[in-house]
Amino acid sequence: MNNPSQITTSDIRRDFLDFFRERGHTIVPSAPLVPANDATLLFTNSGMVQFKDVFLGSEKPGYVRAADVQRCLRAGGKHNDLDQVGYTARHHTFFEMLGNWSFGDYFKEDAIKWAWQLLTEVWKLPPERLLATIYHTDDEAFEIWNKQIGLPPERIIRIGDNKGVPFASDNFWQMADTGPCGPCTEIFYDHGDHHFGGPPGSPDEDGDRFIEIWNLVFMQFDRQPDGSLAPLPAPCVDTGMGLERLAAILQGKHGNYEIDIFQHLIKAAGRLTDTADLDNKSLRVIADHIRACSFLIVDGVLPSNEGRGYVLRRIIRRALRHGWMLGQKGPFFHRMLGPLIEIMGEAYPELVNKRELIDRALLAEEERFAETLDSGMRIFDEVAARSKDTIPGADAFRLYDTYGFPVDLTADIARERGLSIDMDGFEAAMTRQRETARAAGKFGGATTLPAELASQLAPTGFLGYDRLTEGGLQVVALLKDGRPVEAIDAGDEAVVILDRTPFYAESGGQVGDAGELDEAGTRFMVNDTLKLAGQFHGHVGQLAAGSLKRGDHVLGSVDGKRRSATVLNHSATHLLHAALRSVLGEHVVQKGSLVAPERLRFDFSHFQPVSADELAEIERRVNAEVRANHATEIHHMGMQEALDFGAMALFGEKYGDEVRVLRMGEGSTELCGGTHVGRTGDIGLFKIVSEGGVSAGVRRIEALTGQGALDHVATEEQRLDEAARLLGGNPADVADKLRGLIDRQKKLERELETLKARAASGATSDLAGSAIEVGGIKVLAARLDGFDAKALRDALDRLKQQLGDAVVLLAGTQDGKAALVAGVSGAALGRVKAGELLGHVAGQINGKGGGRPDMAQGGGEDGPALASALAGVGDWVATRLG
Repeated sequence: MNNPSQITTSDIRRDFLDFFRERGHTIVPSAPLVPANDATLLFTNSGMVQFKDVFLGSEKPGYVRAADVQRCLRAGGKHNDLDQVGYTARHHTFFEMLGNWSFGDYFKEDAIKWAWQLLTEVWKLPPERLLATIYHTDDEAFEIWNKQIGLPPERIIRIGDNKGVPFASDNFWQMADTGPCGPCTEIFYDHGDHHFGGPPGSPDEDGDRFIEIWNLVFMQFDRQPDGSLAPLPAPCVDTGMGLERLAAILQGKHGNYEIDIFQHLIKAAGRLTDTADLDNKSLRVIADHIRACSFLIVDGVLPSNEGRGYVLRRIIRRALRHGWMLGQKGPFFHRMLGPLIEIMGEAYPELVNKRELIDRALLAEEERFAETLDSGMRIFDEVAARSKDTIPGADAFRLYDTYGFPVDLTADIARERGLSIDMDGFEAAMTRQRETARAAGKFGGATTLPAELASQLAPTGFLGYDRLTEGGLQVVALLKDGRPVEAIDAGDEAVVILDRTPFYAESGGQVGDAGELDEAGTRFMVNDTLKLAGQFHGHVGQLAAGSLKRGDHVLGSVDGKRRSATVLNHSATHLLHAALRSVLGEHVVQKGSLVAPERLRFDFSHFQPVSADELAEIERRVNAEVRANHATEIHHMGMQEALDFGAMALFGEKYGDEVRVLRMGEGSTELCGGTHVGRTGDIGLFKIVSEGGVSAGVRRIEALTGQGALDHVATEEQRLDEAARLLGGNPADVADKLRGLIDRQKKLERELETLKARAASGATSDLAGSAIEVGGIKVLAARLDGFDAKALRDALDRLKQQLGDAVVLLAGTQDGKAALVAGVSGAALGRVKAGELLGHVAGQINGKGGGRPDMAQGGGEDGPALASALAGVGDWVATRLG
C-alpha cells in the first residue's frame, strides 16, 4: 500500500480519474447537488443521479464509458443521515462518490478486473484484506472473482433476498419498482480482528471490522410490472466508491473524520471555537456541515423555510448550536469557509468563484439565528426539566415555530440529555398550523413521459429559432390522462408529441408556446408546451375539431404575438442579470426567473434591499444596452469551451456536451436554449416596476419591456397629471407641493399633540380629586373618552406622581373599543399587581392584557360591562389589601 502519510484525498481523486481515462472513459464533471430537471429528488444523493435519463433510455450521451467524482448530499427526504452525523465514524451529510460507468459497452468482467487492479496495483491494498459479496444466483460474477481474480471461495460471499420479497437484497439494485435493475458485487476491506464485527451476511455485519468501499452494479434486467425480469438489450455498469471511506483506508485510518480533509477542518473549527480537544464530536459536526452548506449555496440553494432551503437552514443551525455548546456565541461558522477552500478549492474552483456569496449567506443566517438561540435554549431547558423521558410534541413545535429550532435539532439536543421527542404530537401540531415547508410536497406531480415510450422515440427536433410555422409534422405519440393512446377525439384534452416542432417548450424560465396544430378539418389548440424527459416537446391542449391519431401529419402554427412579447422579456432578463452583477457585485446569481408575454420576473441572490439609486442605475444600464442595438450572437460549442468563453450557466438547468451560448454586447454571455431578439434594440424599452424580498438572501425584480413598458409609462404619466391637478400645480411642481403638504401636516400633528397633552393634563388634575381611599391606598378607576393608548400612559404617569401610594386603572374609549392601562405605585407595590388588576377588568369586557407588577396594558370592548368593571375596582383592591 502507498505510504499512508503521503497519499492525500486530492491524490485519490486524481488517481481514480487518470486510471479510467487511460481505459477510454470520458471524464464527466460532477453534477450539482440540486438535480437538474428532476422533480423527484431533493438532492443528488448518489453518483447515478445525473445518468438517470441515460439508464431510462430517454437520453443518449456522446460516449459509452464515463468516470466522475460526484458530490452528494443525504440530509433530507428518504436518505437522511443528519441525526447521526458527528456521532459515528462514517456518516456525513456531504460526501464524494467515485464512479465509473458503462452504457452498453463493457460489463462484469472488465468492471471487476479494473476495480481489482486499481485497488491492489495502483493503491497497493493488500489482496488478503479484501473480500467480495455477490447476489446469490450470480454465478457469472463468482467465476470472475474466483477464476480470473483468484479470490478464494471463502472470501466471495453470496447474499440472498434479505428484505422480504424476491430480488430485494443488499446485492440486487433497482432504480424503481419497475425498469432497469440487476445484481451487484460489493468490495469490502477488513480492518483486522482487533475491531469488532463480522463479514457481510453474518449476525455481526454491522460492526466496524469489515467496511464496504466499492459497489459495482450490473444493470442487466428490465423489471416488468408483474415482477418478472427481462434481459436488457444493452447491459450497463454503474459503480460507486465513497471517497471518504477509501481515503481512511489508504491513509491508514479507521474513521472518516481522521482523514486529511476532516483533520484540516476540525483543527480550524477548534481554533475558531477555542476548543483544544480535537476529538470533540461538536467539531466533527461543524467540519462536516461546512462542506454541505457551502456546496449547497454554490449550487443555488439559500436558507429559507421551505424545500431545499429549509434543509440548508437545518444544517446551518445544527452547526451553530454545536458551536454554541463549545462556548462560541458569536458568528464563527462563515469563517470555516476559508479552511474549506484551502483543502477543497483546487478540486472544486466553484468554491473560490462563489466565495463572497457563500460567506454572506452563512453570516446572514448566523446573525438571524443568534437572535433566538439563547432564548430558545432557555425554553428547551425549561421543557427538559419538566419532561421525564419525552419532550412533548407541542413543545418541540413551539421551539420550531417561535425560535426557529428544526425538530431534528431539538432531537439532537434531547438525545444528548437522554430524552426523545413525541414526534406524533409534533406532526399533529404541524398539521394544525402549516408553517413549515414540506419538501415532499414541493417535488412531484408534473406531466411525465412513460419510460418505455421515451425509449422508443427520437428527441423532438426544435425548429422554432427561425420559424413559427411548419407543415408536415408527424404525430409520434399521444398522451391522454398521462397514458399513451393511439388516437384522440374532439373534446379530448391531451398531450401531442411531434417528430419536429416550432413550439418552444417551457425551459430556463421562458414559458412554453401556445398556438394550433391543424390538418384537414382537425384542429388541436395548444395551450402550453412542456419539455418531457428533457428531450421531448409535449404540446398540451384540447382537440377542438376532428380526430387525431398517431402517425398523422399536421401544420404547427405558434401564436406569433405571444412569442414576440415573450422574446423581448427573455432577452431583457439576460441584460438585467449582467447589470445586476455590474452594479451590486459578482455575488449576484440567478435564483429563478419567469419570462412570460406580459412581464419578466427575475430572482437573484442579494442580502439587502436594492436602493432606489441602484435600481435607477440598473435600469439605465439595461436601456443603454438596448439603445446600443447590439446584434445577438449565437454560438454552439463544448461546455468547457463555453465556460472559457465567459458564459454563465443558469440556475437549475441541465446542459449537454454541446451548449448554446448567447452573447449580447460585451456584458451578457450566458448558456441559454431560449428564443431571443435579433438585436437588443428590438426590446424598445426596459422598465422596472417592483423590487422586493422573496426569502432570506433572495430578492426579486419585476419589469416590463416593449409595448408593455410604454403602456406602464403612459399610465404613470396619467397618474402624475392627476396628482398635479389635485395639488393645483403642474407635474414639475408635484414634489414641492407634496413637501409643503407634509410639512403642514406634521405641524398640525404637533399642535394636535400639544392640545391633547393639555386636555389630558386638565383631565388628570380633575381625576386625581375623585380617587377613593382603600386601606390607606388611593384607588382610581376612570373612563376617558377619545384617549388612545399613548395618551392613557401619559395620564397614568401623571396620576401616579400626584397620588403617591396608589392603584390606578384607566380606560380610553374609541370606536367601540376600550384601551386599558393599570398602574401601582408607592406603598401599594408588592401588595397589588397591575397585571392582575388589568386581567380582572379585561376579562369582564371580552379582552386581555398583561405587563409588569407596576404597569400593565391591554384592551377589550366598550359597552355596558365596562362601567360595571370600573365600578368594581375598589372592591377588588380591598380584597388584595386584606
